[in-house]
Amino acid sequence: MDTFLHILKVIGLILLVLLSFNIIIFVHELGHFLAAKWRGLHVEKFQIWFGKPIWKKTIKGVQYGLGSIPAGGFVSLPQMAPMEAIEGNNDERSEPLPPITPMDKIIVAFAGPLFSFLLAVVAAVIISNIGVPDKVTATQTVGYVVKGDKAEQAGFKVGDKIIKIQGEEVNGFRGNLNAISESIIFSEGDKIDFLVERENQQTKETEQLTLTSEFNMEKGTFTQRRGTRKIGIGAADTLIINVIQPGSPASISDFKKDDLIKAINGIKIYSLGQYMDILKENTDKVITVTVIRDGESIDVKTMPLIPSNKWKTHDKAELLPMLGIEKFQQEERKLVYPTPGKQLKESGMMMWTTVSRLVSSSSSIGPDQLSGPVGIGKVQYQMLNSEFPINYIFYFWVIFNVNLAIFNLLPFPVLDGGHITMAVAEMIRKKPLNTRMLEAVQTVCVLLLLSMFVYVTIKDSFHKDEEYTTKTIPKEGPVYDLSAAKIALGKSNT
Repeated sequence: MDTFLHILKVIGLILLVLLSFNIIIFVHELGHFLAAKWRGLHVEKFQIWFGKPIWKKTIKGVQYGLGSIPAGGFVSLPQMAPMEAIEGNNDERSEPLPPITPMDKIIVAFAGPLFSFLLAVVAAVIISNIGVPDKVTATQTVGYVVKGDKAEQAGFKVGDKIIKIQGEEVNGFRGNLNAISESIIFSEGDKIDFLVERENQQTKETEQLTLTSEFNMEKGTFTQRRGTRKIGIGAADTLIINVIQPGSPASISDFKKDDLIKAINGIKIYSLGQYMDILKENTDKVITVTVIRDGESIDVKTMPLIPSNKWKTHDKAELLPMLGIEKFQQEERKLVYPTPGKQLKESGMMMWTTVSRLVSSSSSIGPDQLSGPVGIGKVQYQMLNSEFPINYIFYFWVIFNVNLAIFNLLPFPVLDGGHITMAVAEMIRKKPLNTRMLEAVQTVCVLLLLSMFVYVTIKDSFHKDEEYTTKTIPKEGPVYDLSAAKIALGKSNT
């Protein structure tokens, strides 16, 4: 029964993803359709998705349809430009259509991006009232430095606070364009400069220093994307004990739920990664864990042990010592209520930054890191399966529709911006452009777009996430031999 309900839920979420896509596409194409009707253009087709229609119906001379290739949509306007490469040929016309003015073409082409932007505005107003979970990791403190990685080679230490990257101030660790992770990903050049604050251990005063780091990128394959720029650092976090596993080293120590772990053997703890590294260095040794309990600092003796049943989180994981603290409390995600203007500005800046890095020779952003309908659909699926599905979907509409509007205004043939550019050229020349030349250019651009679509779809379909899913975790939990730990901790009668 549970499996059947799960299948129904998955099917329902997929249908909602398709509905969301279709609403976005419909609104964009509706802009073209209404503008064409207003300007008196002949409308042949109004179709969602490309390819041969799997459903169609003609109403008042306009063929409405649903295509067979689940991407995009179009309004067939033969007076705009030759578009048979996408829309198919229509041989039913008995006589040529009258020409339209360049201004008509500009208005009709611009109406699609305008309607997309208006949908983004509507969604942004909704989000400003219902809120969206705060995605920003506010800290700028380094909580983890991967041993042997580029950050450690550059001199980074746990506890460093990053102030600037490439001379630009940062805001938070991840979750916005000016955050540390995003600034590293979108950085340009062979090396990255950081301005950090660090406490001098002798004087206890805060000092500023500049660190220059190289970066790593995971290599891609035909089906796998390349990774983004990384230097091997993680954000600082608080470790608050939530669940203590029975029969574990932690269970025979003096830990309690809600204890805040502050230090191990006098070393201040900034993150889970650092915590795990220290446990690994002290396998089968008595350690002192300093916790904050009810506002007081308390030292707890314990011993990290490797589970006697060789328990690991997944097949490829390293066998690690543990204390038996199964879960640390996750910080509750609060809702924020950004103004519509802030949402639209941030979405536009993300699109602009992505495009500028795509064309930059000193950037690591490439076409293989873009997402198509499949990848975007996966993101929507995750949003709908989250705690705040409605909030996330409207927020997604803001970002996606702003990006869609900007992308379509690029002066590339086939796109709306290409139509506008050609109409402006027609205005300047004071006569229409060569039809045969336009058709050749349009066909080439269609082939390029379709090739890109296939390329990113392959990446979207076969790319594996870096994180392992919980399905790989064995059902049986870790089992510990506590005999030595009980003696060392004076708990032999426990």
